[in-house]
Amino acid sequence: MIKNPYEVIVIGSGATGGVAALTLAEKGVRVLIIEAGPQLSALQALGSEPANTLKRISGIVNGRKKIQAQHPGYWKANPLLYANEKENPYTFPIDKPFFWTQGKQVGGRSLTWGGVTLRLSENEFKASSRDGYGPDWPISYSELEAHYSELEKRLQVHGNIDRLNQLPDGNFINPLPFTTSEKYFGKSIQSNLNYPFIHSRGFGPHEPKVNGPWPRSSSLGSTLQSAIATGKVEVLTEHMAEKITIKKNNGLAKGVVVVNQNNGARKELNCSLVILCASTIQSLRILLNSERNQQKDGFIDPSGKLGSSLMDHISVCRFFAFPKVQKEYFPNSSKSEMELLSGAGSFYIPFGTEFKNSSTKNFLRGYGIWGGINRFEPPLCLKKIPESNTGFLIGHGEVLPYSDNKVTLSSELDRWDIPIPHINCKWGENEKEMANHMANTIKEIIESAGGKMLPLKELVRMPFSKTIFEKSVALKDEAPPPGYFIHEVGGAPMGEKEEDSVLDRDNRLWRCQNVLIVDGACWPTSGWQSPTLTMMAITRRACLEALRRQPAQKGH
Repeated sequence: MIKNPYEVIVIGSGATGGVAALTLAEKGVRVLIIEAGPQLSALQALGSEPANTLKRISGIVNGRKKIQAQHPGYWKANPLLYANEKENPYTFPIDKPFFWTQGKQVGGRSLTWGGVTLRLSENEFKASSRDGYGPDWPISYSELEAHYSELEKRLQVHGNIDRLNQLPDGNFINPLPFTTSEKYFGKSIQSNLNYPFIHSRGFGPHEPKVNGPWPRSSSLGSTLQSAIATGKVEVLTEHMAEKITIKKNNGLAKGVVVVNQNNGARKELNCSLVILCASTIQSLRILLNSERNQQKDGFIDPSGKLGSSLMDHISVCRFFAFPKVQKEYFPNSSKSEMELLSGAGSFYIPFGTEFKNSSTKNFLRGYGIWGGINRFEPPLCLKKIPESNTGFLIGHGEVLPYSDNKVTLSSELDRWDIPIPHINCKWGENEKEMANHMANTIKEIIESAGGKMLPLKELVRMPFSKTIFEKSVALKDEAPPPGYFIHEVGGAPMGEKEEDSVLDRDNRLWRCQNVLIVDGACWPTSGWQSPTLTMMAITRRACLEALRRQPAQKGH
């Protein structure tokens, strides 16, 4: 039940939803957040072992988490934070699998976010001007710089000032220390290969005594928490947004139809501004269901591009054994805290498009490599190479915007008779060439530092999980299918003209300008950096611009 009046509806309570609500609430605007899932306590959301492991296995056996179980994050977090796939279906061509991870609870996927925060550089915003493929962004790095800085300050992002052209520095607190193995590894590749090696940027491990019950990387531990504390924000849980309703007289949004997830009852909620933060594919589903082609009184997309040019990062993952250097020592911190893998508790090799040996590069755009050593050591009894530390490198790179990669509405309906998403997406030749280059570079890096690249099953004994892990795409040599990296963007791109973009430069639908799309759906190109921080910066900018241009009307 909604208790308070509101002016703006924000759909989704994750990373961008939290920023939208906070930005508006701090300006005195009353906000209603629509969230499809329930409100969980921190104890329910984070869970504990061995209960989480038992739930993971159950989710695979009963088919409710079969696709999402392919991602390593499923084996780290509470599987309750991964949506029931039977109740939230989607389709894809049998020869073009797409791995869609969904989070249906207050906080959304921010509760399972890895917490790496990287800024895009001007190279990514204006990539087309450099290589001629696809569109440039209608905004520049300078237009997001202040928003990046404000968010990094609020979120207390860890990082180092590295002064790299391909990766702008941020408003950081202290970087987290490398493990001793990582220090040795980094010095080796810098001296042997002259590759950049930096502290990863983002969040440290969750410390309940310091951060409170929720991780700071989640909206519940940061932006959403602060937004609710203003007294201007209310969250309507267990209601899914079905479509946006449009006024007949002027084409502006009138409100949102929501569906009660417990009984299927529908109602329309009216407002002066709608902001979509539901995550890329879910936002596209809502928009497609609200467009003139689907609804007689829907909004008009003059570009015809809605749903097209879906992107994700292409990734390659490799594990390796690294000789033990010396006993680990972490100044001013306990060993157990600093060994934990996190967004900032790790390292980064950020190439971007600046490769030392460009003669081997036969693809457009760039990539970076994230890694860690001695961050997730298995018990000694399970290690096949006892006198080594376990390391990993994951390369992820920019995917080009292909018009044939798209989200449409399926003829199949969900349990509430709403069309489900149909996702048709595959890697192009450019991405395949990039993946090969990544794999060769990763091998070169590991060997140059004295490591030994091996499949995980040759590093760790997995007597109880052998069947599950052998089927995992994360452990195969080829790049996993699209969606796997959970960095999907695109489908409702920003642009300069309505004939070639779905949104204007301020994230508004061209012909329905009191609707903002600020999550990954608005991206014209994907960049190579982890996208969440940029999504949040875009959200803050768009909300402030909306208030400046057209202050929300009081009441609803």
